Amino acid sequence: MIEKITYIESDQFSPYRNLAVEEYLLLHCEDKECILYLWQNQNTVVIGRNQNAWKECRTTKLEEEGGHLARRLSGGGAVYHDLGNMNFTFLINKEEYDLDRQLQVIIGAMEILGLKAEKSGRNDILINGKKFSGNAFYEQEKHCYHHGTIMVGVNMETLSRYLTVSKDKLKSKGVDSVKSRVTNLRDYLPELTMEELKVALKQSFEKVYGLKVRDKKIEDLDTGVIAEREKFFSSWNWLYGRKIDFQYELSHRFGWGGITLQFAVESGKIKDTIAWSDALNPDFIHTLPKYLKGLKYRKESICTELGLFWSDDPQEEEMMKDIIEWIRGEEL
Repeated sequence: MIEKITYIESDQFSPYRNLAVEEYLLLHCEDKECILYLWQNQNTVVIGRNQNAWKECRTTKLEEEGGHLARRLSGGGAVYHDLGNMNFTFLINKEEYDLDRQLQVIIGAMEILGLKAEKSGRNDILINGKKFSGNAFYEQEKHCYHHGTIMVGVNMETLSRYLTVSKDKLKSKGVDSVKSRVTNLRDYLPELTMEELKVALKQSFEKVYGLKVRDKKIEDLDTGVIAEREKFFSSWNWLYGRKIDFQYELSHRFGWGGITLQFAVESGKIKDTIAWSDALNPDFIHTLPKYLKGLKYRKESICTELGLFWSDDPQEEEMMKDIIEWIRGEEL
């Protein structure tokens, strides 16, 4: 049971520092505490942990125009952040984690502002059928976070200038462009300010948890540790991930997300492999390659090995069944 709620705002717009602060709060959240962290990035594309940066974003154009590429710890797809967007993170230990309750804070804040919002699927919040908030999730041992965007006045032209959303993904959502499925809060409340949004979020946070919020400042944290992690989040290796010289590639889109498997094959055996995905289960995707290295590059061998997978998460079990069924139908 939550006994303490804490509110903290970022004091700058660097995505790498904001992600470092987020990770620090994740690992320092106390038992029976829920933290709400608000932060903004300037001219930034943020990709999910297992995504291929070059396929999700026009990286050269972004860099040439002074933008930033960032990679978060959680899964999910690529998003564009500018100062017309507000990011939120709920940080909480596993025993107290309650996604519906956390989402209710966002929905309740919209009610305070006079807007009717609703949850859609696992990770979107909509107004009038259009998404203004996408959410993603991460856990590390007992530590969990749920974070997302709130589009207030995002520049839609810039969003579609940098993001390269696959046709398969758009088709799966029944739309033909990025812009057609998202909306800004200022489309409904033209005078809405970020300060008004922050006040509404804070009020809703207190109402949903029935507690008085405790304010915390960035300077209260260990800035030395945060500075070190900021270097990690801005490093080339983290941003662009592993890249292999592959000869074969398989791609498919499921209801839970898209996946691409790349294989480097030598003498008929899988020498190296990498998995790219916008699925919301980052650890599951991250562990896939370990099952495949050293196998014969034959679907029978791959499917047999993947069939040994076991998880106490029923969703991951179903995802693996989907992958096996897909590979069985491919010509390798």
